[in-house]
Amino acid sequence: MTISPAITIQNLRKTYGTVEALKGIDLEIQPGEIFALLGPNGAGKTTTIEILEGHRAPTSGSVSVLGFKPNERAHDFRERIGIVLQETTVDGYLTVRETVDLFSSYYSRPRNTDEILEIVGLESQRTSLARRLSGGQKRRLDVAIGLIGNPEILFLDEPTTGFDPQARRAAWEMVQRLEELGCTVVLTTHYMEEAEFLATRIAIMADGQIIASGTTPELRQKYTGSQISFQVDPRFNSVINKSQAVKDNSLDLFDDTFTLRTSDPTPALHHLTSIAMSNNFQLDNLVVRQATLEDIYLSILDTHQKNQATQ
Repeated sequence: MTISPAITIQNLRKTYGTVEALKGIDLEIQPGEIFALLGPNGAGKTTTIEILEGHRAPTSGSVSVLGFKPNERAHDFRERIGIVLQETTVDGYLTVRETVDLFSSYYSRPRNTDEILEIVGLESQRTSLARRLSGGQKRRLDVAIGLIGNPEILFLDEPTTGFDPQARRAAWEMVQRLEELGCTVVLTTHYMEEAEFLATRIAIMADGQIIASGTTPELRQKYTGSQISFQVDPRFNSVINKSQAVKDNSLDLFDDTFTLRTSDPTPALHHLTSIAMSNNFQLDNLVVRQATLEDIYLSILDTHQKNQATQ
């Protein structure tokens, strides 16, 4: 049996007067995925998410979320999604449990409050007043509120903004636990490390378009591959520049350090070490590493901006 996508977007466009905020987006998000939507400010992420949540209507194109048209704002649709904003306003004089119970009363089929508090790691704070929670605990309470209605899709906006590294890692582990619920998560974040750690798949937006999508390994293979960095005596720079490794790949020189980008590092390393040995010089500070999602993201945006400039 074929499983229908949780979200389907086809040729989605949104204009504000003469400004085209979205320029024909196509996208599918599968059930159970943690899907990250990335891009610089003004790329169209917020408009896209607001359309998926039903807060804005598209100008043209089609959008299906769990089989619903979001802008029709059907009651059944609202029951089946959860939204975690950057900050949820709650009564600081209610306890954590009272707060979640309050939001639970808005739904016809809520999850058990104790279960949700355990999932988000607030079981020890259930009797604490909301106003006495730490920043990380308040964010967990936001997620508990988003989950209490037992949503099939959770929209999660910047889940760890302002967190210290320890709190951020704890929050990531909490988001990963959502997979146990079979919940589809649509994540927006400016932290590339966060998206790389959490996301099943990623889409990168710029200028109202999706300019790349896939898993991190797929994007790495297509756009950046691995990176080999090293230094040599400047007298041998011309030897490096003429090597087969450079002819087959991309090479940059910045601040006395060469960076070679390659989809296949083994033959590239073989070429580099061979010419170093035959010409009797060293490859100093040699480092081989996979490109991070941040490297991939910046490379994709840089290529897009260069292409736009030539059009």
